[in-house]
Amino acid sequence: MNDPLYSKEVLRLAAAAKGAGRLPEPRLSGSAHNPACGDRATVDLRLEDGRIAALAHDTKACVLAQASASILADALPTLDRGAVSALRAAVAGMLQGEARCESFAALADAARFPSRHRCVLLPIDAALKAFEAAEPGSQGS
Repeated sequence: MNDPLYSKEVLRLAAAAKGAGRLPEPRLSGSAHNPACGDRATVDLRLEDGRIAALAHDTKACVLAQASASILADALPTLDRGAVSALRAAVAGMLQGEARCESFAALADAARFPSRHRCVLLPIDAALKAFEAAEPGSQGS
């Protein structure tokens, strides 16, 4: 395959499936769905002092969403909700051609395909929904 959208690096990330699975008895879970293609991602989080201490994802999606979820598993530990929101903004900006987001650089070629932006953002959106599921004052420990 000679399509930069599915580069060897993207395929490697998707195949690595870092963080794939579910946390036992997750304290926080969030799901995101792309109705255009049927992709779905669920992210489980365990927080300590408001920061991500553990995460896992169940991603039933295309290669781009799977690669994004694998990158996310490396990017999220120790982040708080604000940092995850900032990460989402940085990735969305990269997809709009505004600036490079180093941690998601392998997916930069998706910028040329607006219909695929949602695929890249899906796991991040699921992580943000997990934070939204937290009860006020909960640390999710």
